[in-house]
Amino acid sequence: METPLTYAFDNDDPAAVDRHSQLPVVLDEFTVSRLTSLGDLTGRRCLEVGAGGGSIAAWLARAAGPTGRVLATDINTRHLPTDAPYEVLQHDLETEPVPDGPWDVIHARLVLLHLPGREAVLRRLAAVLAPGGALVVEDFETTFRKMVLAAPTPEAAELVDLYHTLLVERVLPAHGNDPTWASRAPAAMLEAGLTDVDTAMHARSWPGGTAGALLIGANLAQAREDFLTAGMTEAQLDALVRLVDDPRLIVRSHFTYSTIGRRPPA
Repeated sequence: METPLTYAFDNDDPAAVDRHSQLPVVLDEFTVSRLTSLGDLTGRRCLEVGAGGGSIAAWLARAAGPTGRVLATDINTRHLPTDAPYEVLQHDLETEPVPDGPWDVIHARLVLLHLPGREAVLRRLAAVLAPGGALVVEDFETTFRKMVLAAPTPEAAELVDLYHTLLVERVLPAHGNDPTWASRAPAAMLEAGLTDVDTAMHARSWPGGTAGALLIGANLAQAREDFLTAGMTEAQLDALVRLVDDPRLIVRSHFTYSTIGRRPPA
């Protein structure tokens, strides 16, 4: 019997706190712009899957207002506030039915790329949309290289490049991640019967000591053993942890593909 694949960045890991503080800084502005493009969300029924620290669920709750409904789900809800202005449900998107809809908006950020059954999950999410409802899937496209825009030494740049190569080719795929998924999501939405499919892409630079660079440190903290297994040394990992605090390093964030598809009106 095969050992079930596990998520590389477990919410029970103490370093997950850093991840959930850095990802909103890196991604929330772009995500909010995409959700805002859906129009007035007042009174809408919104499902936030893989809610993480809950920053987008909280934004949706404000946008939907008192006449709306927001349900935030995660396989591990420990980082969602207990006094959240939205409902919280511990839920496994791959093995459990999608929470009862219909939903006017379903948002999944950095979720499907980690799920081996991502295509089936997308079809099930599409099926519980209300007529005219929107599915918003946002994932990193990690196959693009040249993430280092500036570095204190050529060796430092090579170290970041090595980290990125091993992350994409060895570490994450060992946990079921598909680095090509983000660019395949539009076709998957069309196959699921959604229309008006639209993708926007986003990336920006981050100097050492800021959220986009420190996210590398969070990855290393949570997946250190995986990187050692993939071939990095303890000395290289320690050097990289120091490097991501160095303002002379400037890295480009992964491209985020934000794909929206709508269920046809009744």
